[in-house]
Amino acid sequence: MREEEEFNDQVAEEHLCFSDFTPLREDAFVLTDQEKMDLIEKDVAHILQTLGLDLSDDSLKGTPRRVAKMFVKDSFSGLNPDNQVRLSTFENKYKYNQMLVEKNIVVYSTCEHHLLPIVGRAHIAYISNGTVIGLSKMNRVVDYFARRPQVQERLTIQIVNELQKALQTQDVACVIDAKHLCVNSRGIRDIDSSTVTAEFGGKFKNDQVRKEFLAYINLDTQFN
Repeated sequence: MREEEEFNDQVAEEHLCFSDFTPLREDAFVLTDQEKMDLIEKDVAHILQTLGLDLSDDSLKGTPRRVAKMFVKDSFSGLNPDNQVRLSTFENKYKYNQMLVEKNIVVYSTCEHHLLPIVGRAHIAYISNGTVIGLSKMNRVVDYFARRPQVQERLTIQIVNELQKALQTQDVACVIDAKHLCVNSRGIRDIDSSTVTAEFGGKFKNDQVRKEFLAYINLDTQFN
């Protein structure tokens, strides 16, 4: 029992993550979105009241409802498989067999350890094996997996896995550079540091291919 308690304390302290799957209970979708919002509204109200806030004030009385709606319909909507992106692919009629890179995709997510924002950019690349995917679909994949309590490592892997399945190729890569407000606004309060994670599949494990991808990321493609 003592060893189990020490292990749980270690997980809590070090934020260890053991899976690339978002940890969901089997009954995660028994409740409707409306039922979830009703329960969350009561819980948020209880938290605010515990903190000593007066929820009869005009500025605060709608806060529990707003937070509940934000959690279910926005910030954590990526938990619901009904919102998963439909990834249609097309024949690569142009016979383009070089690397395709979609860079600077905005990432808005939420750290699952403190429920504070993760904000940054994702860079994705793939090499077609005969099929291609619409450019905006890559942005949507990032957004879908970002809209849930996350750790950046898992998010990076989930994006690559999803595109590998859709494109039927292992030749997919993703790099994410993001700021974590749990670091920037609390604890050490280091506002300058960011976290970089990467997942390289297939040909991207080759040093030369990986270097080419990273070189594309560093190209100055900003338009004034």
